[in-house]
Amino acid sequence: QAQLVESGGGLVQAGGSLRLSCADSGRTFSVYAMGWFRQATGKERDFVAAISWNGGSTYYADSVKGRFTISRDNAKNTLYLQMNTLKPEDTAVYYCAADPRSVVDFKGMYWGQGTQVTVSS
Repeated sequence: QAQLVESGGGLVQAGGSLRLSCADSGRTFSVYAMGWFRQATGKERDFVAAISWNGGSTYYADSVKGRFTISRDNAKNTLYLQMNTLKPEDTAVYYCAADPRSVVDFKGMYWGQGTQVTVSS
């Protein structure tokens, strides 16, 4: 079972960058698909990006394509989300998720506690 802890959130100006990390202390990281979701205040949780167990396949929401990059280091049991050219509408709590099922139509089965990202205009 995955045990996920996010870090790297914070306050940044529009146009800036942040890198989120998600550490998994469980034993399943290298065989699970991983992903990121986000939830803005008063809105539903939305898919951001996902990556297959070996990093060979990645998927992105249209709203972040070309700006965000998901990656993973299986030797470190860590997932990353590099966020560039941030916009105020990227402001949300970002959640890391793990799923033993396919990365296609990633839904997430195990969740971290979330990290706040705030982008000021």
